Amino acid sequence: MRSLFKDLQCGRLSLLLAAVSLAVQLITPAYAQSVGTTAEVTTAGAIGLGGRGWSAEAIRPAPTPGGAATPEFSARVGAVTDYIYRGTTLSDHRPAYGAAVEATLAQFYAGATVATVRLPTRPIAEYTLSGGVRPKIGDVDLDLGVTYFRYPGEALPGPTNGIDYWETMLRADTSISESFRLAGGYAYSPNVSNTGAWSQYVAGGIGYDVPHRLLPQDLSVSISSAAGWSWFGKQSEVLGGFALPAYLNWHAGVTFTHKNLNLDLRYYDTNLSKENCFVFTGDPNAQPGGRADPITNPEGLTSRWCSATFVAKLWFALSGPR
Repeated sequence: MRSLFKDLQCGRLSLLLAAVSLAVQLITPAYAQSVGTTAEVTTAGAIGLGGRGWSAEAIRPAPTPGGAATPEFSARVGAVTDYIYRGTTLSDHRPAYGAAVEATLAQFYAGATVATVRLPTRPIAEYTLSGGVRPKIGDVDLDLGVTYFRYPGEALPGPTNGIDYWETMLRADTSISESFRLAGGYAYSPNVSNTGAWSQYVAGGIGYDVPHRLLPQDLSVSISSAAGWSWFGKQSEVLGGFALPAYLNWHAGVTFTHKNLNLDLRYYDTNLSKENCFVFTGDPNAQPGGRADPITNPEGLTSRWCSATFVAKLWFALSGPR
C-alpha cells in the first residue's frame, strides 16, 4: 500500500509539472512579445457557480472587447487547501494542486486542466477537456460549453468501470452597476460520474468589486457569493437503482489580485446530511453511527466530505497577447 501511494503521488506530481511546462511554453513567447514582462491579467471578480477545479468558468480572465481576431492564450497554476466542487470535497479535505491552459479565437475557446484529487476510485489525477462559445448579447456575456471529465489510472474502477463523464453548461454574466455583477448558470450531464444517473444543476450568484480608488495601486478586491441546487436521476441497477440525493450548496468569500498573483478565501457548505453525503460521494473513510436507510444506506454510514469548510486558494495567471 505504501509503495502504491508513493507511485500515485509521483504520478500526480508528474502530471502537474507537465501541465505547468505546457502552459509556460504556450504562453511565454506571445506574452513576452506583446506586452513584455510587466503586463498583468485580471482574474479577480469571477462569480463561481460550481465550475470544476481550475476551469475558466470559475477563474475567468478579463474578456477582450469586441473579441480578438487572433488567437489568445491563458494559463493558470496554483494550490488550494481543499478542492471543493459544488460543496463537496474532491481531495478528502486535504490540499490539492492544479494547472490549466486555454486558447480563444474571437468568441470560441478550448481548454484543458489537470488537478490532484483523492476519490474512492483512486485516480492519479483529474483531467478536463472543454470547448465552447462566449457570445455577448446586449449587456449579457454568455458561455455555452461542453466539458469532458477524465480520471486516468483508477485503481478501483468499480462495477461501472470508472467515473469518466461529460457535462454541458450555459452561463450568463452581467453588470448591474459599476461594482455589482450578477451571474446565473445551468448544467446537465446524461450520466454523471458514469453512474447511469442524469444530473441537473442551477446556480446564481452576485459579486462586488471594491472601487480601485479605495485600494492600493495594482491591487483588486472582489467579494462574491453564490448558491446552487443539484438534482439527479436514478443510478444503474448495479449501483442500487435509486436516485442520488438532491442538495443545496453555497459559498461566500473574497478574492485579492495583485498583478498576476491571486488569493481567494472562501467558506463552503451544503445541506446534505452526513448519511446522504456518504450516499452521494461513496467516501471510503465513512464511519458508522448514522441513521440507516434500508435502500440507500442500510449500514447508516456517515461522511464529512460535504461539511462546512474554509478554503484558501492561491494561483498565478498569465495571458497574451490581447
